[in-house]
Amino acid sequence: MNNKKTIGIVVDEAVDLPKEIIDEHQIGIVPLKAYWPEIENLPGENVFQKMREAEKKGIKTFVKTSQPSIKDFLNVYQKQLEKFEKIICLTITSKHSGTYNSGVQAKRFLNPKEEGNVFVIDSLNGSCGHALSVLRVIDLIKSGKGIEEILKDLEKFIPQVRFFGLLEDPKWLEASGRLSSILANWIRKFQKIGIRPLIGIKEGKISAIGIKTGVKDVPTALFKELEEKTKILRKQGRKIRLAITHGDNLKGAQQLKEMIEKELENIEIAFVNLVDDILGTILGPDVLFLAWAPVE
Repeated sequence: MNNKKTIGIVVDEAVDLPKEIIDEHQIGIVPLKAYWPEIENLPGENVFQKMREAEKKGIKTFVKTSQPSIKDFLNVYQKQLEKFEKIICLTITSKHSGTYNSGVQAKRFLNPKEEGNVFVIDSLNGSCGHALSVLRVIDLIKSGKGIEEILKDLEKFIPQVRFFGLLEDPKWLEASGRLSSILANWIRKFQKIGIRPLIGIKEGKISAIGIKTGVKDVPTALFKELEEKTKILRKQGRKIRLAITHGDNLKGAQQLKEMIEKELENIEIAFVNLVDDILGTILGPDVLFLAWAPVE
């Protein structure tokens, strides 16, 4: 007797979904890899607190990261295929990581039948932007959609996800090679004169997407950007789903959440969560991000 569920989900650790959502929907997690031994024994409840300690102690090293191996994906695929007939694997953007490629390559080590039941999708996003695509898949599975319908829906949905945020200091992203020195210096220059450049993901690539002036703090800057960009959709009565992630900046995240709930209609805040350790060591402490997408 086949007790398998129809469709399961696999993601990499950069998805930044809360643990309760991962557990509830039996989502398989492919680990990402980071090497930064100099901070391992520093005090702190999370990687951001350890990074602050590293700065205080004058530690000049930066994290070294690597994509998951084919074996990492294969192990998770095999476990999920014991529980599900088909698997949708959503990865962090392929424009900044080889994770998607590893996921695709791992399929080839499954037997032919199993290989045809694994579908690897590039989210073209990260953190809470990546997570919104996973939440979309969860909704579609719950509504009884088949694999082909879900894949077609994702083709339309993924380009609609908007992800943006503000960095306290671009040096961590610059050190990782994911932000050019030119752009990092541009950010520093404008911050000094009270202009906050917005960082976002556009067509899968991290880039500067605009500037905010005349705002007193980071949460307000992000709120103003969200308010402006969703104005037409909200007036049309369209429902919007949103998620917030932060780098040990819960106060700022909660402030942003409260402003949205108080001032903007037709927006569902799916979750507020800490940025994962891998992205966290690249982005740095106090980063605040949000992602949104229309869901109707």
